[in-house]
Amino acid sequence: MTPAEEEAFIRAHTQPSRAPLVPEFLLHLATEITPIWQATEDWLAQHNIPPPFWAFAWPGGQALARFILDNPERVAGRCVLDFAAGCGIAALAAARAGASLVEAAEIDPLAIAAISLNARENSISLRCLAQDMVGTASRWDLILCGDICYEAPMARHILPWLIEMARNSEVLIADPGRAYRPTRDIRLIASYDIPTTLELEDNIVRNTMIHRLEP
Repeated sequence: MTPAEEEAFIRAHTQPSRAPLVPEFLLHLATEITPIWQATEDWLAQHNIPPPFWAFAWPGGQALARFILDNPERVAGRCVLDFAAGCGIAALAAARAGASLVEAAEIDPLAIAAISLNARENSISLRCLAQDMVGTASRWDLILCGDICYEAPMARHILPWLIEMARNSEVLIADPGRAYRPTRDIRLIASYDIPTTLELEDNIVRNTMIHRLEP
């Protein structure tokens, strides 16, 4: 897909919306899960597109964004990576709060397009990285990870790298109780109750905790 086709797909299957916990940003989000999932599956057969996780403001991303906007000193002047950034809500918050550089990483080209579109429409400057960052040497002061532990293969792939990164960078993991979240060598720093939908979650509110990964 060309960049123009990617943007057209996003605009056709989302609506400008505001996440419940972070109304500061206007985001292109799906209002219903089934139509966009089916649309993406149709494109998947033709273009090898992953499921549209980028079309939702997941609890982990919202928690990180809220924490950053309420505590801008945590990012001000720092180099920040939003890892597996989804719609980019945490990256937008870091940039708005005064980070010196924000990079948002995703392996899904449509997620990269959505992050770029969301940043542009909120007049925010950040850098998008269309690659798997696992194995990359540390160059960030802060790494933000929202809702990354929902599948065992993904957790096994990324957590050893994040533990290694925590030796030189601050690593924050926001998780609403996913099955494969880390339970050791972490320190709780914040907790939020986030409204959600039964289309996406098993409850209408998910308690989402932000932990600092301890090296």
